[in-house]
Amino acid sequence: MTTGRYLVLLVAVMFASCTDQFSAVQQMNKFDEIPVGITEDLHLIYSDSARKEAELIAPVNIDFTNQKFPYSEFPEGLDATLYGDRGEITFIRSDYGIYYPKTEIIDLRGNVVISDTTGTKLNTSQLYWDVGKEWLFTEKNFTFTNSSYDIKAVRLDANRSFQKLMTGMIRGNILVKDENID
Repeated sequence: MTTGRYLVLLVAVMFASCTDQFSAVQQMNKFDEIPVGITEDLHLIYSDSARKEAELIAPVNIDFTNQKFPYSEFPEGLDATLYGDRGEITFIRSDYGIYYPKTEIIDLRGNVVISDTTGTKLNTSQLYWDVGKEWLFTEKNFTFTNSSYDIKAVRLDANRSFQKLMTGMIRGNILVKDENID
């Protein structure tokens, strides 16, 4: 064999061994993806000044708040109850959830249902909830019903009480107050 062939063979062997070493280094660095903790059968009650404000129940919570962009994951879904200042109660359920504390955004996915004690109900496959602004939004299909609306549409942008509601193309019924102008 010529020197050139030996050099090509040596480079190929070194490249293969570097690739294996790089893979090993990547595996060693995966410790960054290890959660701070895993909680099973989570039942969390949040209160302020001796007043219950929220209750969260989840089969599993995986806490990744040790990451550069921290998050808390609910891979088996969650049920939450929010208690308002005037006695209003909102119920939230989804098959999956993830909370990003830096942005205060919750991403709910899979059979998302938000309802309250007045009969208002929202169903969708994915919903983002801005906790700080108490604002909801989605680009997915949704249905929304209450005493004035029976809507099916794509895209929702609304406050928590659904008093301010913007949407895309609507299919359904909306109660409109008809006033006679004389």
